[in-house]
Amino acid sequence: MGDFRGIADRIALDIARGRLRAGQRLPPQRAFARRHGIAASTAGRVYAELVRRGLVVGEVGRGTFVRAAHVTPPGRALVEAGDARINLELNYPSVPGQSELLAPALAPLLRPDALTDALRPAAADGTPDAREAVAALLATGDWRPDPGRVLFTGNARQAVAATLGSLVRPGGRVGVEPLTYPLVKEIAGRLGIVLVPVRADERGPVVESVLAAHRAAPLSALYLQPTLHNPTSLTVPAERRLHLARAVDDLGLPVVEDRIWSFLHDGPEPPLAALAPRWVHLVDGLSKRVAPGLTVGFAVVPEHRVDAVAAAVRSGGWSAGAFALEAAVRWIGDGTVARLVAAKREQAARRQGLVREALAGFTVRAHPAGYFAWWELPEPWRADDFTAAAADLGIAVTPGTAFRVDPKRTPDAVRLGMASATEPELVGALRALAGLAAHGPRHPRADGYGPSSRP
Repeated sequence: MGDFRGIADRIALDIARGRLRAGQRLPPQRAFARRHGIAASTAGRVYAELVRRGLVVGEVGRGTFVRAAHVTPPGRALVEAGDARINLELNYPSVPGQSELLAPALAPLLRPDALTDALRPAAADGTPDAREAVAALLATGDWRPDPGRVLFTGNARQAVAATLGSLVRPGGRVGVEPLTYPLVKEIAGRLGIVLVPVRADERGPVVESVLAAHRAAPLSALYLQPTLHNPTSLTVPAERRLHLARAVDDLGLPVVEDRIWSFLHDGPEPPLAALAPRWVHLVDGLSKRVAPGLTVGFAVVPEHRVDAVAAAVRSGGWSAGAFALEAAVRWIGDGTVARLVAAKREQAARRQGLVREALAGFTVRAHPAGYFAWWELPEPWRADDFTAAAADLGIAVTPGTAFRVDPKRTPDAVRLGMASATEPELVGALRALAGLAAHGPRHPRADGYGPSSRP
């Protein structure tokens, strides 16, 4: 029996693309079920889901009719007041049938005898089974991390906080890409860390800029996202990675390598942790691979730093829960994570195709395997103005200012996260945003939407 939400997504996408027009009648549910090879009860759930989304309306005695296409012209709200936003800001991937895949591994943990142990906090070094499972999960190419160097936190953000907290004292300087993960800015603020932007080009962080920043005043560490950088989607090529690894080896400079999106990319580039194992702390987690609600973060740290990072995990209260850790071991071991990764790679590639189609003619930086896109806005748009105008249409996007490190350099761009919205929502939102960008800023008195134009 097919997943009813996946079937509803396909019908909704046909509505968004105009294949099913407003007023068009859908077949009776039994005929729909026969056509799609599903049970009549599943067809009923598909129709109910389409009604819930506001895409169709059922009329007693007449049938079910398409209510409206999922696209509105610039200046009109994409969703009615009180409805949920189309969120291109959050970026947590989910695929049809995901819950059904995850559930079997949880069932044995719900027995009272197992639940008692599963509800306790886990140690920073987890369990031997967990360390082996994560080492296998992270292995790539010729590199497989030593299980003895794997530590666990509640999520990947906590892994970042624990590694930075163990490396950098208040007032210490950490080199980062000019655009960096916003939560790293927040973590740095809480830990009293100064972020220092190092120059990056189309191949990633420039080694000479790292050296110059370190000469100006010693850096305590680097924080880098060399694979599917958020927000630009840049993946640093192997040669540049090797140059960076040699530089940090020469300087004795610790690195926090964030690989949270690397599961989408199957390229040959090795992790920095494979090239400079004495200095690189690799952080990752299951929130993107699996789900954000029941997740685990992990760090692969240099051998001589295991105790220091474990102490930071304990003192920060960032330990993983034993329930989530045991679920993760089961999901990795039974192939669930691998199946979800394969499905999410296909989904991300498909959604990148929707972006290329809807935003053709605009300057967009994206990777074919990624779940986000960096849209350099046309003049005279400014990032914050465009974000506000998009919000008036019921669409949440992230302004480039959220990622900037140097406040004097403001990118007039927005990041589009493509993981959380449904594909029909994404199509409608992208078309509306393309129209907004082409239309240009307007004074609010002109048509009731958007910010005023710049002087």
